[in-house]
Amino acid sequence: MTAPAPGADANGAALPPVRVVVVDDQSTIRLGLRMILDNEPDVTVVGEAGDGETAVTMARALRPDVVLMDVRMPRLDGIEATARIVADPELADVRTLVLTTFDDDEYVYGALRAGAAGFLLKDADPQTLVDAVHRVRAGDSLLDPAVTGRIISTYVELARVAPLAPDAAGTGAPATGLDAATPREREVLLAVARGLSNREVGAELHLTEATVKSHVRSLLTKVGLTNRVQLVILAYEAGLVRPGAHD
Repeated sequence: MTAPAPGADANGAALPPVRVVVVDDQSTIRLGLRMILDNEPDVTVVGEAGDGETAVTMARALRPDVVLMDVRMPRLDGIEATARIVADPELADVRTLVLTTFDDDEYVYGALRAGAAGFLLKDADPQTLVDAVHRVRAGDSLLDPAVTGRIISTYVELARVAPLAPDAAGTGAPATGLDAATPREREVLLAVARGLSNREVGAELHLTEATVKSHVRSLLTKVGLTNRVQLVILAYEAGLVRPGAHD
């Protein structure tokens, strides 16, 4: 099976350029990110914001595919801004990719809980940034491999105190439903937890990308979660994968 190139759908047809809003309170960082992204023919920066309040307003007005979100900002930080975007049903197709640094762990936990599609180190090279934007638009999770093990292992410890997903009654019980997963769905979950994209999971399990997406959606419904990153965390919480085991 040949995986489609970034910017193409499962059938190889060209997709419209990824529409991105860049959010950071430092204008020089916004400029650098814009220069990298605007240099790509299949990525378009449609707006910039310097704080979380403006980011949420811009997401509602422009409906971008991806919001590239800083965490430490005035007026409203990136975690609360992410939570507001994720909670808005009219922005269901807007994905948030959080930019972080090595000393932002506490913010990363908040971003994952808020429903971010993933996180990326601010010093990632340009190609990694571009690939991340494409992966997030395609519905994949993105956990920077440089910090994934540390983030996940610490997050799982925190989740034992504050569970990831409350149950329907709001009691704070951990998400359940893995017992209802089919054997194939469990295979997909393990592959996703190792950081594979939909295309890579399909190639490994000899499935079409559309079938992988269907399995992921089914899993999310069964366990009561909202995105793939939370699904990865659940796999660690359930002991199906150990931090570092997929390296």
